[in-house]
Amino acid sequence: MAWLGCYLTTPKHMALWESLGTVLLLLAITAPAALLMGFGGASAARSRIPPLRWIGKTYIALVRGVPDIAFFLFFVIALDQGIEYARQLILCPDWHEPVRQGNDFIVCPAAKMPPGTASAFVHAAYSFALAVITFAIVFGAFAANVLYGAMQAVPRAQMETAEAYGMSHRQAYWRVLVPQMWVYALPGLSNLWMVLIKATPLLFLLGVEDIVYWARELGGAKTPMFTSYPHADWRVWYFAGLLIFYLLFTRASELVLDRIMARLTFGQATTAGERQRKGAA
Repeated sequence: MAWLGCYLTTPKHMALWESLGTVLLLLAITAPAALLMGFGGASAARSRIPPLRWIGKTYIALVRGVPDIAFFLFFVIALDQGIEYARQLILCPDWHEPVRQGNDFIVCPAAKMPPGTASAFVHAAYSFALAVITFAIVFGAFAANVLYGAMQAVPRAQMETAEAYGMSHRQAYWRVLVPQMWVYALPGLSNLWMVLIKATPLLFLLGVEDIVYWARELGGAKTPMFTSYPHADWRVWYFAGLLIFYLLFTRASELVLDRIMARLTFGQATTAGERQRKGAA
């Protein structure tokens, strides 16, 4: 156990534990960001204003119709280059060389993001920010589709009744539709949360060293020149540890989501609500 304790606290393994924190931080930031984007997209898709409705439906259809890996590879490169090009227009107005030179994208040194003199932390934070934006856009489109269906599932008669009692369309939307739609949306959002957890290994496409990357690196056969603890190919044990971690994490998520579902359906005229009422009786 003393040997194992020393082995698991080497500098390389500390990078593994830091990457675990990176994954959890990504989930903590991306989930509410994607939910916010999804709510905005769903609201836009059912808007009475045609241009806004077209934007919402296009966002949902476009992102959902592109494979995640292809979108991650394209969007991150396009966003990074767009930021650098915008910075060049502001910081280097006298730069006349084309930014496209064959397969290379070249801007003035002052426009590089992050700057060449930036620390390793700034480079890591920049890559992480790109990852959060990309995950939020991709999973926000799926959340928008789920929330749009949930909004459509709320009986139209309830909205009409609220408006007949004198509520404006906006008041009926926030006081009647939105509180009830979560009951219909939560099963789909629960599945989306599980998919988001399983999609975290895509971080390596964005230049972020995640736990899968370090498990592969640390589990491979090492020589004394690489580490003070040479060993055979232990990748099976590292990936088994990842398997246990993801299973425990998803199980804990299921328990939390079940409690949220029970709270939301309490007193509602839904199948789950009726089951609770009969159980209490």
